[in-house]
Order: sequence, then structure tokens, then C-alpha cells
Amino acid sequence: MSGLAPVIAQAGIRFPFDQPPAPGAVTRVAPGILWARLPLPMALDHVNVYALDDGDGWTVIDTGFASKKARAEWLALMAGPLGGRPIKRVVVTHHHPDHVGLAGWLQSEHGAELVTTRTAWLFARMLTLDVHTAPMPQTVDYWRSAGLPETVIAQRMEEKPFNFADVVAPMPLGFTRIKEGDHIHMGGREWLVRIGHGHAPEHATFWSLDDDLVIGGDQLLPGISANLGVYATEPDADPVGEWLDSCEKLGAFAEDRHLVLPGHKLPFTGLPLRLRQMIENHLSALERLERHLETPRTANECFLPLFKREIEGPAHGMALVEAVAHLNHLFRTGRVTRQRDARGAWLWQAVSR
Repeated sequence: MSGLAPVIAQAGIRFPFDQPPAPGAVTRVAPGILWARLPLPMALDHVNVYALDDGDGWTVIDTGFASKKARAEWLALMAGPLGGRPIKRVVVTHHHPDHVGLAGWLQSEHGAELVTTRTAWLFARMLTLDVHTAPMPQTVDYWRSAGLPETVIAQRMEEKPFNFADVVAPMPLGFTRIKEGDHIHMGGREWLVRIGHGHAPEHATFWSLDDDLVIGGDQLLPGISANLGVYATEPDADPVGEWLDSCEKLGAFAEDRHLVLPGHKLPFTGLPLRLRQMIENHLSALERLERHLETPRTANECFLPLFKREIEGPAHGMALVEAVAHLNHLFRTGRVTRQRDARGAWLWQAVSR
């Protein structure tokens, strides 16, 4: 979940809760809604989950990774703050592992109904079944097209690739689909489903029709930018364009009164400003990138204008897929051209104006 350079909070964005819940504890963010945090073994070291009181049981929003530690934390939450009442539904905002990781476990071991978008379920289940012991040829082609040095590619060929199944529990057949415009009753409230794209296809957000709450997942985050990545599965995708369109669409419904419950960081108000920030963040990055491409460059040579620093180590992979995403958007909008070099890497160059 890293993204572009963080945006400093401005007047208009407020954080009603200045501290997250401690491990194993919850914070009551509204009547019938509890907020907990689960650990992640990465730079962004947590994911927010929410439990909504349905009377005879709970609906939970998102799940964390499938790990022994996360399972133990869920069992402690069930026995403690959730009062021993069953988790009857798990609602997944999108298919990324930190949000869907334990959905299958909650279904299989605890009898929960899985509710999510069709694309999220299809992606998650497909990826849990798609296990590889070495990088796929298409992935290697993608790395080469992005300008990774052959020495780096050779090193990666010797490494075990990340598999979704490493951190996502097996997912049984069967789920309940939600889509744009649907209503769902959770926590004593009626919620309207609004769908965003860019960070993940068919990402669900939930807007309460009874009070000021919005469940934002990774579509609505404070202070950090959700990663917008292009992968070998769809190398010409334009998630940046989809993200910008989604921010504009959701901005038409956003009001300062809304309290957003995000997938990471702290709940916040000031959603109209935050959506404008997210749009401006990417528009500014695209302008910097276009200037950088007065000289032809590969995606691997485009980190500095996007992130305002060079990227190495574990964050390199996320930076690379986001660089390709921004280049694809410039190409789709006619602001750059591209051509292959001798070894198959795309060289991107700004169009003369």
C-alpha cells in the first residue's frame, strides 16, 4: 500500500480518534460499530477491520492476512469485545490479501456468509488457486518491458515468487454479490453501495443512509495514496484513469459531515477535500513525469518524479507497477509515445508541444 508522496493534512480534514485501538482491543466509533486493527508484516503494518452489531451476531468488514497471529487476534476479539456472539457475515471491500485474507477461514470455520463484489470474489478465488514455484514467462516479459536490468531479472528468477495463497486462506465456493446502487443492512443501518476502481477493480464503499458514516476501504484513505498498479495480467491497463474517474464520481456524494472509516490509518472527516487532494496528487505526479520524459526513459527510470525519491529494496516492486500505471495513463491520453528498445523495454517520451 505505498503510493505517491504523502499529502500533508490540511484544514478541513479532522481525526476524531487520535489513537488507534490497541492490539486485541476495539474502539467504538459509532453506536453498534467497533473498530479493531490487525497487524501486517510490511511497511504499512496494519489493516483496519470493523465489526457491526446485527443483534444476533456480527457483520465484519475486511479480515487481515491469513496468518497464525491474525487468526489468534480474531479468536481473541470474538471471545472478548464481540461477546461470544457469532460472526454471521464477512463483507470484503476488495480482493487484496490484507482485506480478504481470512474471509475463507471465517466462512469455513465460523459459518460466515461472504459478501463482496463479483470481480473481487473472482480475482481472490482465482489467485488463491494460481500457485507458482517460479516466475511466469509473462511476468518476466513484463519486467523486461518495464526496463528492469537483466541482472535483476536473473536474480528474481532464482527467488520464490509471491503467491496469493501464502497469505489468503482457501476460499470455498459461494458468495453473495453486491454491486453499484445496492442497499445492505448492517449494524442497524441501511447502507448504499458505491463502487470505485483504480486501486482494485470493483472496490466497494458503503454510505450510511441513516447517519454520517462511510466505510471507505482503500478507496478513501487519509494522508496516504493507495497504490495504483499495472501487472502482467493486464499490462496496458489504466488504473490511474479509473482512479481519477472514481474520485470525481464519489466526490459528487461526499460531504464534510461524513465520518470515513478507512482500511488504513485513522477515521477522518473532510472527505470532499481529501478526494480533491487525491486527484491533485496524481495530476501533479503526471505533470512531473511528463517533464521527466523529455528524454526517453523506461518505467524503471521514472521513480524520482513520481515519488520524489529513488526506490530500492522491498518497495521497488510496488513502485514499478505504479510507474507503469502512470506511463500508461500518459500514453492513453496522448501525452507520451513509446517504442521498444533492442531488448524489448518500452522507452517512453513526451510528445512535443
